Amino acid sequence: MGITTGLRNHSVGITGTSYLPLDNTWQIQEALEKLIEALEKVTFPLEKALIAGTMLSYIQPFADGNKRTSRMLANAILLAWDFYPLSYRSVNEDEYKKALILFYEQNSIYKLKDIFIDQYKLLFKHTLGNYFN
Repeated sequence: MGITTGLRNHSVGITGTSYLPLDNTWQIQEALEKLIEALEKVTFPLEKALIAGTMLSYIQPFADGNKRTSRMLANAILLAWDFYPLSYRSVNEDEYKKALILFYEQNSIYKLKDIFIDQYKLLFKHTLGNYFN
């Protein structure tokens, strides 16, 4: 497929935004280490998952698949703490991309947090809804 493995060692652009992620392996490695340190301080699993998923996507450490990988990491954290994973199937793709761009360009996590919370509400409605009616 022509996609490199490991941390990327070249610059990348993200369609639809002027945001330019870090462009050298050492900076990417340092950013990932800082993310790990920050995550170790967070105790609430939902918060930890949101931060991990958002920041991994922001750092863009890989040549491809960063958003998919960030959602998988968030779900791995949720599963590790016995929370349900999220699928994002009901999320409008354009709204998700707009939320990411808002975070990339203005460092506002507001819309991404809304999407995350809405997905959890939807999950609970489908899995536990009968218990609350």
